[in-house]
Amino acid sequence: MDMFNGIEKKTGVKFEDILKLTDSVKGVNFQDEQSVRQLIDKVAKLANKPVSPEMSNSIVDMLVNKKQKIDEKTISQLLNNKK
Repeated sequence: MDMFNGIEKKTGVKFEDILKLTDSVKGVNFQDEQSVRQLIDKVAKLANKPVSPEMSNSIVDMLVNKKQKIDEKTISQLLNNKK
């Protein structure tokens, strides 16, 4: 339970909401741009963090068009390059 409390404190997101989000990701068609954009909006709203149109476009391009390998390094670079 301490791990879950730590996640909640670090992210500011209730653990139950994180579980709901992970369940909703299972049904997302990552080949469909609109589905990916809806997921991005859902995550941003849940985390209470704005996502710029440029960031959203980069994420969509990466997921839908598979232009980059998606791994921890890629995600970290994407987050560090946000405007």
